[in-house]
Amino acid sequence: MAEKLEHPRSGGRPFSSRARETRRSLEEYLRAGMRPRWMERLIEIERGTNRERRALAAAYDALREECGRDRAAFARRWRAIAHSWRFDQLNELIHTHNEWYPVERDLPMDLHTRDYVLINGRSYRRRELGPDWVLEEFPARPPKPGR
Repeated sequence: MAEKLEHPRSGGRPFSSRARETRRSLEEYLRAGMRPRWMERLIEIERGTNRERRALAAAYDALREECGRDRAAFARRWRAIAHSWRFDQLNELIHTHNEWYPVERDLPMDLHTRDYVLINGRSYRRRELGPDWVLEEFPARPPKPGR
């Protein structure tokens, strides 16, 4: 098998001189109408987060309506919902982003922190979603009725 992969006619063609000499940069990708994978992934993460936020808002409002003035019941049931809400696919995408983004962007290392440099003053890492995120976005204590 190894011999087959090393053989020049093993199914692929060598890169043309044009392909070897072409500059590969973000600007070139965008000019060609193609987004790099890291950019597509960030768009997917943003859309997925917004989709989850809308679904949670609908569930939050429905539960608030259902519980009426019983704030303790609302808080108890909302915490249970927050802990049962699943973000598996979105968190897998976020995990992939956190692992591959610095490599795909060829980020330099900060020698003082021994980590990749900040992007616009912030870490490139995205926070995975879970119960803490849900309860920050939608607190278990809804506003008092009439507010």
